[in-house]
Amino acid sequence: MPSPILPGGTTRRLGGLEETRPVYGGSGSAYFSGMELNAKAPILLETLIDDPGEVEGIFARNAPYTPLGGWFRPDRDGDEAKSPMWFQKDWVHADFSAQGSDLFFHHPRMLAAAREFYSAEVVVPRTIYVNLMAAISECGPAHTDNPTFRGRDRTNTPMMLLRAMFWSGLFERWYIRQATSVWWMNDVEGGGFRYWPDGPHAAPSRHRQPMANTALLGDNHGMFHQVEPVGPFEGGTLGVPASSELAPLADGSGDWAVTHSGRALFRAPFSDYRASVLWKADIYASEAERVELAEDRLSLAELCRIFNRDLAERDAALRVDLSRIQDPSLPSELAEFYPEATPLAAGKSMFDPN
Repeated sequence: MPSPILPGGTTRRLGGLEETRPVYGGSGSAYFSGMELNAKAPILLETLIDDPGEVEGIFARNAPYTPLGGWFRPDRDGDEAKSPMWFQKDWVHADFSAQGSDLFFHHPRMLAAAREFYSAEVVVPRTIYVNLMAAISECGPAHTDNPTFRGRDRTNTPMMLLRAMFWSGLFERWYIRQATSVWWMNDVEGGGFRYWPDGPHAAPSRHRQPMANTALLGDNHGMFHQVEPVGPFEGGTLGVPASSELAPLADGSGDWAVTHSGRALFRAPFSDYRASVLWKADIYASEAERVELAEDRLSLAELCRIFNRDLAERDAALRVDLSRIQDPSLPSELAEFYPEATPLAAGKSMFDPN
């Protein structure tokens, strides 16, 4: 179980930016948590997009969308109706940019808010990711977003190992600070956003209706957050196969449908789906800092050495070597020494055991 948070902490500069690391207690002694950043409320941006109807067109042109997978659903099966109706897609990543995504990618108000939030000069947009949700009677998981380090990201390092690196606090030198903006297309039944700007030990805040055409910009890598239940609620959570797709129907109705093997499992107007756009950007205190840090990249060999040095200081038998980097049991073993926190008053998640 995660260790209780103890009062106080230490403040220092990281990548030109100040943060406070709270102290956690565990196994009879105190140790520093990993990368929990200084508590700070996100910035609310209202009426962000001049014509939200233009965004509906971008969603339609980039259909279909597929159920959430990844680290939340590593064991999903393609044909069993076990996936919640939480659909997703990347609009911008690496060298790919979906048609219309420029509306968000270099949005001047988001860039300005990111500079303001971090008191930083340089904001480098990186990714856009979108969600479409409906008929989910439980919350999404209360979580922090997955971290990225210079030299180590999800393209070359297992995601759960990246999270263990984050919570260990041992890899701050390579940690890439990011701003996240979450923008909501519309107001639906339910669908609020719960978040913990004062840290996981304090009561959460909520962003609820009116949410249409608003965004919250802050640090979703250091701030826990959670999607609240999304309607319609009449039939409870509707499970669909992981191989199903969500796309607009071509029958003139304006409905979007979840289909599998040519059969419609659910259909509703686009306005009934909780649609959100997530934008992320790297943050640097200055251009000089960005240039200075660019070549300082973490290798797998150094990753192993750093973990093993700390584990040895803890008198732990566990060791990390290159042959175990892809071992799915490694992150859970590391979590015994570097646990993630559990936020106070989190709602029951759709992924929690029954």
